[in-house]
Amino acid sequence: MGEIDSLTVKRMEEGCDFRPWDELIPDTLGLIFRNLSLLEILTVVPGVCKSWRKAVMGPYCWQEIDIEEWSQHCSPENIDQMLQLLITRSCGSFRKLCVSGISNDLSFAYIANHAKCLQTLRLPRSQISHSIVEQVAAMLSTLTFLDLSYCIKIGAEALEAIGKNCKFLTGLRRIMHPLEVIDKLSQDDEALAIASTMPKLKHLEIAYLLVSTSSVIEILTNCRQLELLDVRGCFNVNLDENFVKKFPRLKLVGPNVVDYYDMNGWDSCSDYSGSSGYLAWDFVAGMGDDYDEISDGYWGDEQQIEDVEMWFYDDVEAMDAGYDWPQSP
Repeated sequence: MGEIDSLTVKRMEEGCDFRPWDELIPDTLGLIFRNLSLLEILTVVPGVCKSWRKAVMGPYCWQEIDIEEWSQHCSPENIDQMLQLLITRSCGSFRKLCVSGISNDLSFAYIANHAKCLQTLRLPRSQISHSIVEQVAAMLSTLTFLDLSYCIKIGAEALEAIGKNCKFLTGLRRIMHPLEVIDKLSQDDEALAIASTMPKLKHLEIAYLLVSTSSVIEILTNCRQLELLDVRGCFNVNLDENFVKKFPRLKLVGPNVVDYYDMNGWDSCSDYSGSSGYLAWDFVAGMGDDYDEISDGYWGDEQQIEDVEMWFYDDVEAMDAGYDWPQSP
């Protein structure tokens, strides 16, 4: 046994309850800090001590990057800056990334270029194109769960590229808002792309897609491991009860929508406004690793916006169901 320093002996003799939190190894600190808010991790923790600052500056806190709630209330520019900051800190070791409203293909390409360990990717309401998905899909080969809900600029080409390159994919969420697909005749090509390239799917949500019975049958026929299929709002789908019984492990949800919020509730889902000043991240650009402390004033007032959509995946094995009438686009 190594020598015990005099301070430790003194603490033991006095029965001191003091805990040397600053002596914890960085990866342990990272696990603890994940329970804090993004605001606290970036503004409070770095000012406590050198070891805590080191943990925040390194990859230990950023194995799972979840800024989805934060990103719903800020500008595209700030989202891009925050992504670059946190992905850089992760040193390419992040396994989970949740962010809403990516505004361009460059940000998606940046994510893909650093996604060597990425397993869970949630990108709802993002403006990425099918062409960039086709270009970088091979870099996302480790994905097991993907959320491309409300991404209106992608289609069957993007889903096919994902399916061909992401062989470990077991969960896909591709929910649309009825108003976003109102001008489309059909999205059967998306369903067929899923059926032909994603045989290992266990969880599939395609609520409110304009798909037909035949394309859903193709999915069930080819994706034999499906445990949940969500086709709520897919009113052209009419599956025979006896046919569905052929899949004893399958939980089929829809096509009828039973629980939903009144449409007036959509007013509570406000988008970012340039005049709101909410979370103005002027300090992010060029900040690097040299900042001393981030002022709370940059964050603005805390705002809680009730989300009418309450289906969340922490991972492909855990899912909570609730009211989920789609959000306003």
